[in-house]
Amino acid sequence: MAKASELKKGMVVEVNGVPHVVKQIEVRNPSSRGASTLYKVRFNNLKTGQKLDESLKGDDFFKEADYARAKAQFSYIDGDNYVFMNVEDYSQYTLSSEDLEGQIGYLTEGLEGIVALLVDDEVIGIELPSSVVMAIVDTTPAIKGATASARTKTARLTTGIEIQVPEYLEMDESVKVNTETGKFMSRA
Repeated sequence: MAKASELKKGMVVEVNGVPHVVKQIEVRNPSSRGASTLYKVRFNNLKTGQKLDESLKGDDFFKEADYARAKAQFSYIDGDNYVFMNVEDYSQYTLSSEDLEGQIGYLTEGLEGIVALLVDDEVIGIELPSSVVMAIVDTTPAIKGATASARTKTARLTTGIEIQVPEYLEMDESVKVNTETGKFMSRA
């Protein structure tokens, strides 16, 4: 059993007896005294793909759905589909770009550490590793002496996503990016 306050993006829970994956969570703290924190959660039905928006209180309970986890590696893009390979039995899983909403920018060819979520041997989503290493392909020139300040600049990475990095970083340097927040962690 999982409380609404413990839900995380990518978790699979049962809503009305049907497995749903958590796609988005928005926490709202009301300003009035005595009011409880509300969690606005967007679920995706794993059988029909339909979206379901729910407003929940922190102590609402959900039964975790039966699903399997398999280690996978990103292989290639086939049109609008992304193909992953199970690293144990080499079977392939295909997900559409719609299924990978918000995760595509972190997928680089050969990326390992991905966990495929399977329900009845059918892939329903993936969990990315907590961080990925990517190279900076476009940013403004480095500023000498910028290590003393905490200012940032925009940098475009190999997959096209843009993040804020410290001013002292240059093009072609590799950086570690947090896949949950999309923020710079360190040089790689």
